[in-house]
Amino acid sequence: MARSADADSLIAAWRTNNRATVFLVEHLPLALWSSQVPGIPRQTVGMIAAHIHNSRCSWIKSLGARHGVKVPRLVDLRRVRPPELVKALSRSSQGMIRLIELGIAHGGRVPRATWQNFPTDLHHFLSYFAAHEGHHRGQLCMVARQLGQRLPRKIAAGVWQWTRLSRE
Repeated sequence: MARSADADSLIAAWRTNNRATVFLVEHLPLALWSSQVPGIPRQTVGMIAAHIHNSRCSWIKSLGARHGVKVPRLVDLRRVRPPELVKALSRSSQGMIRLIELGIAHGGRVPRATWQNFPTDLHHFLSYFAAHEGHHRGQLCMVARQLGQRLPRKIAAGVWQWTRLSRE
């Protein structure tokens, strides 16, 4: 059975969101990676970035594992390096696409998790996860600035170039 144009556009939108996240992780200065987040003594820049992947994995597990969606391995928040995280983000992005496909197969709704703080329809699902990642992308840009390593305009603005990112 062919997917609808709406389903294809939801998956395309998710892929663009993932590209924005990967773009930022790939372009964060390595010197920032192990820097502590101001005001949060036990958290580093890399830990914020890794949280994005691990959060995806937790939701993939709670929403899709019982339906056969493969759950990617978590990354070690303290040890993962940017190249490893980029690969992990690719795996968790595929898991998120599988959740969208699962929702399509279930009439446009992802199965409910035991605990869930968003409606189950796919538009809310996508909006919730894009907002979560957008929050952390903004957090990473702000922390870089707070640490005196403001990201170049090409990088900070690059996460907003969704037309370009949608074509990659």
